[in-house]
Amino acid sequence: MIALQLFGGVPRVLRPLQVDGVESSRSLLEYVRAGGEIGVIIILLSVVALSLTVAQLYLVRRSRLAPQRTIQALQPLVQAGDLDGAAQLCALPDHQSFLSRVFGSALVRCRRSPFGMLELRGALEESGQLEVARLYRLTDGIGLIASVAPMLGLLGTVIGMVGAFDTITLADGPARPDQLAGNISKALITTVLGLIVAIPATAAHTFVRNRIDSLTAEIGEVVEELASLAEAATRGSEERSA
Repeated sequence: MIALQLFGGVPRVLRPLQVDGVESSRSLLEYVRAGGEIGVIIILLSVVALSLTVAQLYLVRRSRLAPQRTIQALQPLVQAGDLDGAAQLCALPDHQSFLSRVFGSALVRCRRSPFGMLELRGALEESGQLEVARLYRLTDGIGLIASVAPMLGLLGTVIGMVGAFDTITLADGPARPDQLAGNISKALITTVLGLIVAIPATAAHTFVRNRIDSLTAEIGEVVEELASLAEAATRGSEERSA
């Protein structure tokens, strides 16, 4: 219940209403119970969506994707032309990050390639695309919940309406409103619950992906500077050898 309130809030339609001057005292928990098993599943999805969003906001930060200590450790190695040392630094567990994986894998590829540092730019681009795709995949869970929640709400609506028609069919004579109220309530409440989860989940998914795009663009500038230093150091070494 706390997760639903934090993630989607309590919509106005589920708050106590004034009926003939008397305020109904139906709680949010009672609304969820009225949604049946599907309502419970949607609430569980809201908990998962909230957890995934918090986890992504923690992981997708500049300090984690490109730690300043890693940048400061790489710069002198690259400037000195010690690219093997830079690759070893990127492979250390203490320096594992988006930046180190992109730059380190590019250096390893250049070291193994017959073209050497001439392949650096292409290697950086490919490794960068792989790491960005990896970050995107971490957000797929939020996007999946944003898509599934309204479908579950629609499923609950269909089940509730089928139950209402079954009640009409089995009733002796015209069905009373109180006989239909439970199924109709379930039909409407599951739809509302599904949208309560889906709308903020969609917003969270879009926000996290935009955050990934923004931060990776910033880190791309840092990688570009390191690549320029590496190329300059390589040219200087070649000139001294000549």
